[in-house]
Amino acid sequence: MKVVTFGELMMRLQPYNYLRFSQADSLEFTFGGGEANVSVSLANYGADISFVTKLPKHALGQCAINSLRKFGVDTSKITRGGDRVGIYFNEKGASQRPSVCIYDRAHSAIADATTADFDWDAIFEGVDWFHFTGITPALGANVVDICREACKAAKAHGVKISCDLNYRGKLWTREEARAAMTDLCQYIDVCISNEEDAKDVFGIEAENTDIDAGSLNREGYKSVAKQLADKFGFEMVAITLRESHSAFDNDWSAMLYNVKADEYCFSKKYALHIIDRIGGGDSFGGGLIYALLSGKNTQDAVEFAVAASALKHSIEGDYNAVTVEEVEKLAGGNGSGRVQR
Repeated sequence: MKVVTFGELMMRLQPYNYLRFSQADSLEFTFGGGEANVSVSLANYGADISFVTKLPKHALGQCAINSLRKFGVDTSKITRGGDRVGIYFNEKGASQRPSVCIYDRAHSAIADATTADFDWDAIFEGVDWFHFTGITPALGANVVDICREACKAAKAHGVKISCDLNYRGKLWTREEARAAMTDLCQYIDVCISNEEDAKDVFGIEAENTDIDAGSLNREGYKSVAKQLADKFGFEMVAITLRESHSAFDNDWSAMLYNVKADEYCFSKKYALHIIDRIGGGDSFGGGLIYALLSGKNTQDAVEFAVAASALKHSIEGDYNAVTVEEVEKLAGGNGSGRVQR
């Protein structure tokens, strides 16, 4: 399986452990970003995966690239240029105190990129799957244009396209998101959403659900998935279902709607005690892409994706450092956490 992802790779800066910004006198740094996180998952599963972005030629740009190379992600299609690596500051939440993300990504290399920076016909030669998220076009109208060109080229090459809606209110308004994503969704085959994205971007929501109170009506999401599929002609719609009881404790599951088969498959639910939730949705996306490309049926695909994501919540940093065998073991029911000897 050969996959291409496109998006921004950022530096992540955060206080040690659970310190607040106001308490910290130093910050540790790693790298991450929606599509890059998906790329690392797929590399760990053995896929031939290329990540596409634009990064500066200086040492920090190279550090960002190296963070992907060590997992086996192909970085040869990354364009070098520009002045900035995007940054996000993360304050990890604890108990009833939520995590906080502050973005510093204006005029990053990818945010200032143009359509001339990427040869999509060459990039998609022999590729099976293309993935991006709604975060990427949120970087600016120029990046919407790049995403559109990428989608058109992918379609011309017969490449399946998936997109995680991933609405970020700190990057653009609902109106901007709706206009751009309505355009881009015409090219998408597999849509990934959560309990908030469909409402924020397209005004589609499940009945009898209170996200902030941690209350979900699973059956209501069948209607959400069908409305999304009917509106855009998606082949599949995945919806992750998070019931948040505190920053530490969430219940985590998902639904996958297979339009052609008219199947609505719900995964088992995991009671998570969270180490790091950033990248949780991306690890679901990576697991889903791998499962579908591996030929898994609808139920097995959503079980694999949710199990992969459940494991990510136990791992520090953006990247999900797990293997197919570990995911399959959890999806098969072995979630005791007992020491493996």
